[in-house]
Amino acid sequence: MPVPVAPHRWPLLGHTPSMLRQRAKFTDALHEHGDVVRLDLGPLHAHFVTSPSLTHEVLVSQGSKFRKGAMFDKFQPYLGTGLLLSNGEYHLRQRRMMQPAFHRERIEAYASTMARAAAALAARWRPGEVRVIEDDMQELAVTIVGETLFSTEIGKRAVEEVRRSIFTVIQQGMIRALSPSFVEKLPLPGNREFDAAIARMKAVVLQVIESWRADGTDNGDVLSMLLLAQEDGVGMTNQQTYDEVLTLLTAGIETTAIALAWALYEVGNDPEVERRLHAEVDSVVGDRPVTFADVASLTYTSQIVQETLRKYPIWFVMRRTLTEVQLGDVSLPAGAEVIVSPHALHHDERYFPSPERFWPDRWTPEFTAGLPRGAFIPFGGGNRQCLGNTFAQTEIVITLATIAAKWRLVPTRPARVKFTSAPYPNGLLMKAVPRN
Repeated sequence: MPVPVAPHRWPLLGHTPSMLRQRAKFTDALHEHGDVVRLDLGPLHAHFVTSPSLTHEVLVSQGSKFRKGAMFDKFQPYLGTGLLLSNGEYHLRQRRMMQPAFHRERIEAYASTMARAAAALAARWRPGEVRVIEDDMQELAVTIVGETLFSTEIGKRAVEEVRRSIFTVIQQGMIRALSPSFVEKLPLPGNREFDAAIARMKAVVLQVIESWRADGTDNGDVLSMLLLAQEDGVGMTNQQTYDEVLTLLTAGIETTAIALAWALYEVGNDPEVERRLHAEVDSVVGDRPVTFADVASLTYTSQIVQETLRKYPIWFVMRRTLTEVQLGDVSLPAGAEVIVSPHALHHDERYFPSPERFWPDRWTPEFTAGLPRGAFIPFGGGNRQCLGNTFAQTEIVITLATIAAKWRLVPTRPARVKFTSAPYPNGLLMKAVPRN
């Protein structure tokens, strides 16, 4: 069947101006035009999938027929062939070797680092002080991911370099991905900053890797697990390990920091949500540090996390067909670009009534069981589902509980959003008020 074309198409430029001007408002409404809708991104034709069932086919049931799409191709020269960008058998091999680093017993060990880092951050706050919450959460995410990756003395120097460089890599990397290829060769300040940050991080991470190979001790950190991992007697090279470390840093810092900042804002903006969060934390945790064992009992806290991941997910991801693929009534040839939007799915009122409302109570077991497959995909799906999803959710729950035990955070102005690849908080100013 012919694929309906999205409205507001410009000559030559296609739908790109409409997407850049309206962002998620534009893509969230595409389901009104069909389960698969054609988008023209300049000269590139893409197929935007709007239904949960077809999304599940792209990510899971027919996932082997797809590889990463056009946007990811732009990242590969800078981020290498880590899990985020690799494809095929190589991707599956790397994923199998990395999985032990994220098994339950490892995350249980990482949880103490999460709780300690969150408590240290909150201990620096002063009564009545106004904090820029997204900055605090970025700093916290860097500390947690850095310390769980590198636990040795030389690893601490790597954490400091990550703190210095990672946001330049993330921000300028996104600009490069969305710009024509010739732009990255221009002598622009952003290009120089990006190249210098990549060079510094690569040097220090490779130094940590070489130091570990000389010692060979399992230090209980993620790097040790990566370097100990083997398949058919063959482990990762230094370059492969570096690519995976950089992937974990970029994927594990920014998205978690965004979710934490929005969760704290939503809690502070709703007295009833705040009251119930504090009551649960007081009952489950009390005055002691939060532990991994507490996470299962912090049910309302976990509902807050789920609702945050629903309301503030990434905008879209792209896939490319490896062979002819049938999606519902639409036949796609090999090489077709396909777009899946977590934001559009999570804001579809057919599955999430009152989608703009922050409502943790929607996450009952009955509601979750009734969601169609593919409707809620904060971490993707199939063999490309984010390997660190349990790590991230554990980190957010522990951080929320640690802060809620001591502080109320009161917004001093309405939220401002900077929408790029996701709805980023932009100056979430919140006053720190002691609970006791």
